[in-house]
Amino acid sequence: MTTQNDNLVIKLLKKSVGLPTGASSCCGTPGDRAAQTPVSNPEDRVHAAVRERYAGIAQTRAASAGCCESSGCDCGSRLYSPDMLADLPAEVTGLSLGCGDPITLAGLRPGDTVVDLGSGGGIDCFLAAQRVGAEGHVIGVDMTPEMIERARANAVKVGAANVEFRQGQIEELPMPDASADAVISNCVINLSPDKPQVFREMHRVLKSGGHVAVSDIVTSGPLLDTLKNNLEAWSACIAGAIPSQEYAEGLRAAGFVDVQVKPKGAVDTALSLVPVGTPFSAIITARKP
Repeated sequence: MTTQNDNLVIKLLKKSVGLPTGASSCCGTPGDRAAQTPVSNPEDRVHAAVRERYAGIAQTRAASAGCCESSGCDCGSRLYSPDMLADLPAEVTGLSLGCGDPITLAGLRPGDTVVDLGSGGGIDCFLAAQRVGAEGHVIGVDMTPEMIERARANAVKVGAANVEFRQGQIEELPMPDASADAVISNCVINLSPDKPQVFREMHRVLKSGGHVAVSDIVTSGPLLDTLKNNLEAWSACIAGAIPSQEYAEGLRAAGFVDVQVKPKGAVDTALSLVPVGTPFSAIITARKP
């Protein structure tokens, strides 16, 4: 059961990493229905809570209003340069739920095949599509049917013929082996209760020489056990965050090389030096040999 003190800790940790703290925020808290979802497996409970939260965002966020308008969210206009968003409507930028800019980090090339883990409303997919061109292909994977529906509608609005969205979990990607040149993700892998399996799936779908470009939330040390078991903290992008060193080791164990997990900016660099499980935004890169 979530206590008032738990909620206060969650808000403080979200504020420290630059995530919004309002009830309607991007990485907000799930509704009571999610916490009470009758599932038997702890991992299934996490999936249910996360799915419930993002289904609610997809269904209730006004298509004409950006998330920054209603919740102070660190969304599109704060994460990407203005020229990157110039051709995207509010229906797309208003569903930006990330914590960074994996597109610039990825260095995508014309003709690349890209897979986006936890694609949400599709903003990173559409930005990637601009980089890979008509000869390239972008595949967004999301487990929430309501988000898939919104993303597909957005693809029609922006005329993104080289983008498709597939429903599935990032622990079991609906893609064949060695089919992608790049894997990107934006503040989603922290939501998975089985990150080693996510890393293995990333390695599986990448071609030899393919690379990873991820923006995510990590920590400077182990989180409090009370937070790890808190479903609200999971969907708030807090409880699922793991130490940056563990994140890097997990990628190497999956077979990646040239692994780097670095704080995103000056504030995140400062937070990364606080050895008490403080969350911070990081940029993660790796390569499949």
